[in-house]
Amino acid sequence: MSSDYPLVKNTLSRRDFVRSSALVAAACVAPSGVLALAQERPSADGASPIRLGLASYTFRNFSRAQMLGFMKQLNVFALNAKDVKDHLPMDAQEEAPALADYSAAGIRLHAAGAIYFTKNEDADIRTKFEYCKRAGIAVIVAGDPAPETLPRMEKFVKEYDIRIAIHNHGPEDKLWRSPIDVLRAVKDMDPRIGCCIDVGHTVRAGTDVVQAIHEAGPRLYNVHMKDLTNFQSKESQVAVGDGIMPVRKMFEALIATKYQGFVDLEYEVHADDPMPGAIASFAYMRGVLAGMGFASKH
Repeated sequence: MSSDYPLVKNTLSRRDFVRSSALVAAACVAPSGVLALAQERPSADGASPIRLGLASYTFRNFSRAQMLGFMKQLNVFALNAKDVKDHLPMDAQEEAPALADYSAAGIRLHAAGAIYFTKNEDADIRTKFEYCKRAGIAVIVAGDPAPETLPRMEKFVKEYDIRIAIHNHGPEDKLWRSPIDVLRAVKDMDPRIGCCIDVGHTVRAGTDVVQAIHEAGPRLYNVHMKDLTNFQSKESQVAVGDGIMPVRKMFEALIATKYQGFVDLEYEVHADDPMPGAIASFAYMRGVLAGMGFASKH
């Protein structure tokens, strides 16, 4: 067994190590077994304080049917869907069979995005809210909306009662480098307008991601999870647990702020073969949660 397997890093406590090592051992015997041991469908009784989901962009090079197969293997049943491939088409006629497939597979669509609001026009914005309304999606992850578009978007937030989570994209983003930029812009707007913290882009912007979670508080509606080995390098992304992201501290902050959304894995590397990284990432996150004393139940 390689000593740098993501579940057995020195950043974990002894209890984390013991619990996570059991998962690794199970994975060696039966790769799908570790997933069944460690996590389950979101519990109706709220037993799990951190709800893990998947950003469909992780499987952007694969069809919806293939992604559903991968999600079954990962034992993940919550999806942040994107109009990529045939995952969740914006067109209403194409969207309907996708919704039927997700329903049949027991997949909960909890967010959509990133969705880009490029026009400050009612018709364009309404199309995107209708898209999410048809899917029963409560959170729109918004990519790079211009500040002057926000008041118009706010009108639709009030009409549809669908939340907007503005996604930060790091130092390359001229508008929303950090969640802190988002929070400053929306502080006087409807409370249903908040942020999606992309943890990788946040640290690359020089922002303390744990502090950002605390500052966002009730305006945090989605988290995109990834890991980096170098907080100055976008190209250093690795499976969660292989880098230096403070995963446990982030989970603790989310629990402390009573975060109600999902932590969605957005694994952007190895687009043609993302499953090894996805498996390792979910196993690591589940191991951290187990080490914190949060055992999963079916």
